[in-house]
Amino acid sequence: MKKKWNLRLISQLSFFLLVALIVLNHEISESGIVLPIIGSSSLHSICPFGGVAAFVALFRWDVMVPKIHLSSFVVLGIIFVMSIIAGPLVCSYMCPLGSIQEWFGGLGRKIFKKRYNHFVPLRLDKILRYLRYLVLIWVVYLTTMSLRLVFLEVDPYFALFNFWSSEATLGGLFVLGVTLLLSLFVERPWCKYACPFGALIGLTNLFSILSIRRNKTTCVDCKRCDTVCPMNIEVSKKKVVRDHQCIRCFACTSEVSCPVPQTVELKVKAYEEVHHEA
Repeated sequence: MKKKWNLRLISQLSFFLLVALIVLNHEISESGIVLPIIGSSSLHSICPFGGVAAFVALFRWDVMVPKIHLSSFVVLGIIFVMSIIAGPLVCSYMCPLGSIQEWFGGLGRKIFKKRYNHFVPLRLDKILRYLRYLVLIWVVYLTTMSLRLVFLEVDPYFALFNFWSSEATLGGLFVLGVTLLLSLFVERPWCKYACPFGALIGLTNLFSILSIRRNKTTCVDCKRCDTVCPMNIEVSKKKVVRDHQCIRCFACTSEVSCPVPQTVELKVKAYEEVHHEA
């Protein structure tokens, strides 16, 4: 019952460690020490959102925003293709900031029990979830017009791996601190309400080849899938989960939480369904 869940934790820990090693290696490379295999890449060179923020500027002005590397566009392309196939797996399996929010949330869950992740009123929660699209538009616009990484001033992801260095900004450290504090009350608050990259990549839920599907005929309406969803999606009311907030953590699936085998699964849309919709 826990195979996929454990696999996700292993993936989270691996990517967190990988990014930490890349940042460390970049710092010590200046002294002539380089860790094998890792190379001397910077955090900017592996950040996919850097590619998003700089793309319009590159298209409009035909210049690269300082600190952005071509590798950012490559990473972005790989993630986008992966997301078209299976949705935003990067959010739940690979993103270090998402992972650390989740780990802090584990403490919050122990403290508040069933109350955890239900502090924000439902109506307010639905409104706040669209804030991250405003953040996305704001960041891309300002980056395009100024040709500099304006988001770096408040980026909690960059602050997470540079909190000890002079490169960390007060704004980034503040946002990181608030994010981790809120994680004790709300599951993945940054992901839900503010992450611009999550806003963009979450849209692939609307058309990804593989999607989380619920079998109505075998569903016993226990609502276990609703209870375990970190993004508060009512899976029990859906035939197909196309919510832009879904992070593909698979907590709701039969392999992890659903008590009935082959009821909630990641599947390709069946030919019969495509033919019927047509």
